[in-house]
Amino acid sequence: MKLDILAFGAHPDDIELGCGGTIAKEVANGKKVGLIDLTRGELGTRGTAFTRDQEASDAAKILGATVRENLGFADGFFSNDKTHQLEVIKMIRKYQPEMVLCNAIDDRHIDHGKGSKLVSDACFLSGLLKIETKLEGVIQEKWRPKYVYHYIQWKQIEPDFVVDISGYIDSKMAAVAAYKTQFYDPNNTEPETPITSKNFTDSIDYRARDLGRLVGVDHAEGFTVERYLAVDSLFDVK
Repeated sequence: MKLDILAFGAHPDDIELGCGGTIAKEVANGKKVGLIDLTRGELGTRGTAFTRDQEASDAAKILGATVRENLGFADGFFSNDKTHQLEVIKMIRKYQPEMVLCNAIDDRHIDHGKGSKLVSDACFLSGLLKIETKLEGVIQEKWRPKYVYHYIQWKQIEPDFVVDISGYIDSKMAAVAAYKTQFYDPNNTEPETPITSKNFTDSIDYRARDLGRLVGVDHAEGFTVERYLAVDSLFDVK
């Protein structure tokens, strides 16, 4: 199955928090989008790997994703090495996306930066003919995405460009809210974490509002790039 966009996240909920509005918008525009979680988030303070599995499935339906898979890497302990790169390469070659979205290049959680570099490296390696991978016993064809972009997470990284998600913030917030065990819930008696406060939940909306304000729209999501952006005309820039 060929996809237009393949989004990766180190943990279930990374994608929703970082680029959920963009995904909802692209799906509405007719694009096929797949989601790949590197781990099951089993080290998360609240909930379990099993509750995260269900939450991730619910969130994918809200966003309209075509498919969601989990690679089952060890939360907190996966590495950017050959073994893990080959597993990511298999997904890239399986879905042959034109575009890959991945974790922030640097962030509070160590898995985010690791996941970012792992997926970015795998995107390059996936285009090398002499790296052989098999899926269900069949040798895969090489494939390198044309575009690799990194969404923004906890840290206030300066974006290289933003996507207008006006009209899609509700879908983003609903997808985030699908992770009932992870975020603000005044009735939850499990330990508090930096992402369980109401301030954090509110920040998802006000960050999108602030990025939107800077470009004259209601809401936006920011991304960083690995190479220069190119346009055919100055008038392509909004």
